[in-house]
Amino acid sequence: MSLDPVTAEVIRGAMETVAYEMATHVSLTATTPILNQSNERNATILDGRGRLAALSVGIPQFMLSSTLPVRFALEFFAEEGLNAGDVLVANDPYHGGGHLPDYNVFAPVVVDGELVLIASIQCHHADTGGGMPGGYNAEAIDIWAEGVRFPAVKIYDRGVERRDVLYMMQTNNRTPSFIGDIRAQIGAAQLGARRLGELVKQYRVDGIRNAVDHAIDYAARRFREEVAAWPDGAYEATTFVDHDPVGNQDIRVHVKVTVDGDRLEVDYTGSDDRQDLKAYSSFGNTRGYVIAQLASMMDPAIPKNEGFFDSVDLVVPEGCVLNPQVGKTVAAGTHHPGVEVGEALCMALAKVLPERSSPQIYKLGMPTVIFGQQPETGEVFVDHSVDVLAAYCSAVAGEDGWGSMPSSFGNLIRATAEVNESIFPVRHEGCDYATDTGGAGQWRGCPGSRVVKRVLVPASVTTYMVGMKYPMLGIAGGRNGSPNQLTTCVGTERAQRIEVMANGVPHAAGEAFEYVYGGGAGWGDPLERDPERVLEDVLDELVSLGAAEREYGVVLTGQGDGLQVDWEATKRLREERA
Repeated sequence: MSLDPVTAEVIRGAMETVAYEMATHVSLTATTPILNQSNERNATILDGRGRLAALSVGIPQFMLSSTLPVRFALEFFAEEGLNAGDVLVANDPYHGGGHLPDYNVFAPVVVDGELVLIASIQCHHADTGGGMPGGYNAEAIDIWAEGVRFPAVKIYDRGVERRDVLYMMQTNNRTPSFIGDIRAQIGAAQLGARRLGELVKQYRVDGIRNAVDHAIDYAARRFREEVAAWPDGAYEATTFVDHDPVGNQDIRVHVKVTVDGDRLEVDYTGSDDRQDLKAYSSFGNTRGYVIAQLASMMDPAIPKNEGFFDSVDLVVPEGCVLNPQVGKTVAAGTHHPGVEVGEALCMALAKVLPERSSPQIYKLGMPTVIFGQQPETGEVFVDHSVDVLAAYCSAVAGEDGWGSMPSSFGNLIRATAEVNESIFPVRHEGCDYATDTGGAGQWRGCPGSRVVKRVLVPASVTTYMVGMKYPMLGIAGGRNGSPNQLTTCVGTERAQRIEVMANGVPHAAGEAFEYVYGGGAGWGDPLERDPERVLEDVLDELVSLGAAEREYGVVLTGQGDGLQVDWEATKRLREERA
């Protein structure tokens, strides 16, 4: 069947709409706040060979790490095949996933015995079993201590629910809401399979296959065209993670990016290869962060599909911190050194593409997990603190950093205090921009924020801290963002500033923790920032009077609303600084 480009794009758009509907289905039906509020989920459409064909707007970690678990299932079930009515679940980092909390549920679309498409929905769950509530066990000696692994398991077989499998999954999870969340994913996958089946019926198998090929070929061609416009050469950068959850220092991520005509090689040889760490990024996670950072530096109109992946020669030595040997712990590593994969790549390319460079990452070590019992029912609650905050949004050429989180978190929604206070026994007592935390630059980084959260019942607080020694990095002469800082049991005799990890720190009813989230980095020389913009920042209390002069070379006179730029003094000071 011949297929014109317009029809091919219509089909791609329809598949993206199906993915969006699947993701929305989870938000409307899941029972845990991390899914029905924060949107920490994403849907993708793959073809019968496991190639990424279409996706919805969502979290890059999920969008770009959904293919490898599906491909493993295709290989594992090759003899009997995937059948109409099947629904599968996978969360194993060593069969293509990111870390155990990320459950990938997918359903095939089979027409006349031929596997045509696969509808996949990936979500972060509140718990995975294992030795620590919340899925982040810093004391885990290996992956098996982190929780339960599902490489590829059928939870529906030809339309029949596997009650034994679902019950087994339920009993290996602490949270009462788990079964509701996994059923929300199942429903989304089944919905996606039905919608895609209707699409196949309309355009026939050949039409769908041709449309997928067209989209992948188009993305690959556009990708190569962009790369061909970059200067040939080899560009290297090294970034670091402060430490792993048990204190091993200075985890190194090194990359060499080689541009040769329209070919791009990204080589992480030279990255940390210590075997005693407690934070590794699985290959699937590393692969996703590479594509996410590259996508942020290219024309956004290029479809994000297998054409992107195929266009990158990715080298990640087996056994290094970004592609660990089977069995290493990866719960924390999906965040760090995961995000440093993108940071190093951005810093390398910033040498030749500064105007497109801004690390699309975060320095949040891991979610601040609060674990306790609901006072009315005695049931376990796990609050991942997916609350509103400002942090880590770096500036880019022509635009100050702004918003709640960088694009590595995609369309993640930070829940409001009022909603979470109605669900969990906590109170939010502060969430304010912190002055002088955004990195100075011609374009200023977004300020971080000071968050104070109080528990109303006895609870434990767990979080992995990074971004203190190595905060967000400035670009093109911009200053770094401010570091993170966490104080547990703040205001009490047991107050402690966390240096590595808060590992189940007990808080009595009425006690609070204070988290000062770091700011985004600046872009460009701060002495080139428009003094009027600096004045506005001071009036908005984002920059102090002292920092205006110290960082930006801007002298202000007057008080309150009468504050104004002293242009002559500013000119003299900037000339001296230059």
